[in-house]
Amino acid sequence: MEGTIRIAGTVGESIVDGPGFRYTLFTQGCPHHCPGCHNPQTHDFEGGKDMDLDTLLKDMCRNPMIKGVTFSGGEPFCQPEPLYHLAVALKAKGKHLMAYSGYTFEQLMELPDPYVQKLLGQLDLLVDGPFIEAERNIELRFRGSANQRVLDVPASLAANAPIWAEQYR
Repeated sequence: MEGTIRIAGTVGESIVDGPGFRYTLFTQGCPHHCPGCHNPQTHDFEGGKDMDLDTLLKDMCRNPMIKGVTFSGGEPFCQPEPLYHLAVALKAKGKHLMAYSGYTFEQLMELPDPYVQKLLGQLDLLVDGPFIEAERNIELRFRGSANQRVLDVPASLAANAPIWAEQYR
C-alpha cells in the first residue's frame, strides 16, 4: 500500500481506547482545539511525523492478541484518504475499527471529501462530537464528555442518522 500519514504517535497495546485489546493510532492535526483536550500536542498540523502506511500496517498486525484498531488524534477525519486505505487493509485482516472525531456524525456526513464517507464505511464504532470540559465525566466508557456519543457506524450509515451503540449508552 502506497502513501503516508502524519501521526502524533501510536500505542501498541490499549484497553482504554475502545473495546478489547487494541492498537491506537494518534493522527496529527486538529482544527477543533477543544479546551481541556486530552491530546493538545496533536493540534498542530505541522507537528508529528510522516509515517509510511505499510510500516504502520505491519506494526498494527504484529501482535496477534490485538483485535481492533482505534484512530484517534488529532482529528482523524482531516486525513481520511490514508486512513481509508489503512482501514480497508485492516478490515481484510479481521480487525474491529473505531475512530474518535470532534465532528458529529451529521457534520461528517456533510464534509465534501469523498474519503470521509468511505472511511466511515469501514468503521464499526465512532465516538463523535467535541470534548466539552463542562460535561467531562470520567465514568463514561470510551468518551470524555457527556455530549459525545458512541455510535454504531454501520447502523448509522444505513439509517443516514446517528444510531447509538446501545451497550455504550
